[in-house]
Amino acid sequence: MSKRFNHVAVLKGGFSNEREVSLRSGSAVAGGLRQAGYIVDEIDINGPDFIIPAGVEAVFIALHGNFGEDGQIQRILEQKHVPYTGADPQASWLAFAKNLTKDILAHHKIATPVYEILRPGQNRTLPLPVIVKPTRQGSSFGVHRVLGEKDWKDALAEAMTYNNEALVEEYIAGRELTVGIVGNEVLPVIEIKAPEGNYDFHAKYTKGVTEYIVPAQLEKEQTGLCQKLAWETYCALQCRGLGRVDLRLSPEGRMYVLELNTIPGFTETSLLPKAAKSAGYSFPGLCERIMEMAMI
Repeated sequence: MSKRFNHVAVLKGGFSNEREVSLRSGSAVAGGLRQAGYIVDEIDINGPDFIIPAGVEAVFIALHGNFGEDGQIQRILEQKHVPYTGADPQASWLAFAKNLTKDILAHHKIATPVYEILRPGQNRTLPLPVIVKPTRQGSSFGVHRVLGEKDWKDALAEAMTYNNEALVEEYIAGRELTVGIVGNEVLPVIEIKAPEGNYDFHAKYTKGVTEYIVPAQLEKEQTGLCQKLAWETYCALQCRGLGRVDLRLSPEGRMYVLELNTIPGFTETSLLPKAAKSAGYSFPGLCERIMEMAMI
């Protein structure tokens, strides 16, 4: 079967807090694409004035965080008329800005934990326990689960350091789930079992620390609801190409959407490749599937 593109580039690195994760994701994707038969250039993005090498027909964006997932690099690529993987600038921004994601979920009546946005000088109105996180950040940077008042001020202060506002949401006890999407295909549900239920940066990126159950051991109805909510979120945010939706299942059996990641990780501990493998994709096959959906 002939490919739409032969010579592609992987954009990785960047200058966000997630640079190291992005370098790992990008290297893995580049290897997968080479195994799938592409000519691949790897481009370490250090600023907005990057150059796409001659002959490159499309790019795979493996950038996480600011300038990767917030729509900036997508807008530049559109100006350069270079097809790219994943969401367009508008959808990228809406998914990256957690406060805007929450507004869209509420508008579409998609269940999500009760939340509020705090800026300097504003007081929390939600009762503990809560989750506090920066409104625009990924990889669990600045995210804290606050169980007692003694931990509140420090957690809020750190979350505020990123962009001077924080999302505070009701903490939903229960099971942590995630659903990957590739094109229009909803992948098997994954359950994440992190130490003490705290899926922080260390738990995400340290091999062997967190247990992943693929597919998640859920009742058939729960699996269906989880995948349905993930797809509704993906559509509400007008995503394309790929994405991963994070959810919580409460002890009472209620499902809540937390957020959507437009450029999920592709490291050895990452979730989308695990779900895709369960659905029958090899890693090179997954990279090729996403690459072939690149568009402007």
